Amino acid sequence: MGRTLVRTLVEAGHRVTVLTRKVREPAESRGGMSYFEGDPTRQGEWQESLSEHDAVVNLAGAPIFKRWNAAYRRLILESRLKTTANIVEALKRVEGRGISLLNASAVGYYGFRGDEVLDESASAGSDFLAGVAGDWEAAALGASGPMTRVALCRFGIVLGSGGGALAEMVSNFRRYPPAVLGSGKQWFSWIHILDLARVFTFLLDHPAVSGPVNCTAPGPVTNRELTEAVAARLGRRVFPLKVPGLFLRLVMGEFGQVLLEGQRVRPAKLLDEGFEFKYAGLETALADAMEGGR
Repeated sequence: MGRTLVRTLVEAGHRVTVLTRKVREPAESRGGMSYFEGDPTRQGEWQESLSEHDAVVNLAGAPIFKRWNAAYRRLILESRLKTTANIVEALKRVEGRGISLLNASAVGYYGFRGDEVLDESASAGSDFLAGVAGDWEAAALGASGPMTRVALCRFGIVLGSGGGALAEMVSNFRRYPPAVLGSGKQWFSWIHILDLARVFTFLLDHPAVSGPVNCTAPGPVTNRELTEAVAARLGRRVFPLKVPGLFLRLVMGEFGQVLLEGQRVRPAKLLDEGFEFKYAGLETALADAMEGGR
C-alpha cells in the first residue's frame, strides 16, 4: 500500500517524506519524495519533522492475515497504538498552522453484523478486531483540535497485486481447488489499491472531511461471489464442497472466525462528498489487480 500511495501523492503534485526505520537509498529528495530515518514506535527526531508538513498519513500496524496467539494479538494492538501515540504527541506541539492526520483503521470496527448495511454512523462491534480499531481511532482522535483535522480511514479488503488478501487467495487457488469459506454468504467489503490511494489525495483536497471515512468500493460482495470471480480469472472451477468453519478455526485459530464473518459496508461519506471510484465493480478491479496492475 505504501508504495502505491507515495506514487499517487507525488503524481498529484504533493511532496512526500517517508518515515522508515532504515534508509536503504540516498536520503535526498528524489522526484518529490524524500526519506527520514526513525522508528515510529519510539520517540525521536522524526517527531520534530512533522511540523514541517501539512498532513501525516499513519498506516502503521502489524498485518492481521495470519494465525493469532496471545503474543500476536498484543502485537496487532501495540504496533498501532505506540506509533499513533507518538504521532499525536508530536502534532500537539505544532503551533500556528493547520495540519491533518489521516489515520488508517478498518471496517472491522463494526464487528460482525450479517446483512446489515453499515455507513459511518454505525456503532462499534465487540470482537477483538473491533476493539483494536476502536482503540486505534480513539488514540488518533487525541490529536483533534482547532488546528488539527483527524480523518479515520476505515479500510476494507485491499485488492492489489503486491500482496495482502488477494495474493493469498490467488496463491491458494493455484495450489488447491478454489472453495467457498463457510456459508459463503458472509460479506467482503473491498477496495482497489489505487482507489484507496486516491482516497487519500481526495481527503487532502477536502479538508472539511473528518471523522470516520469508510474506504470501500460501493459494491461489497459475498465470499461466494469473490471466490467465483477470482477462480474465473485463474481459469479454475470452484470446488463443490465448502471449507467447513470448524476446519478454518482449527487451522487459523481466532482469525478463522474473521474469514467466516464480515461487514456489508457503504462508503457513504465519500459518495456524498463526490468521490468517484475508478474501480467501482469487482470485475474491473480484479482484471487490473490480477493482470499486472497495481
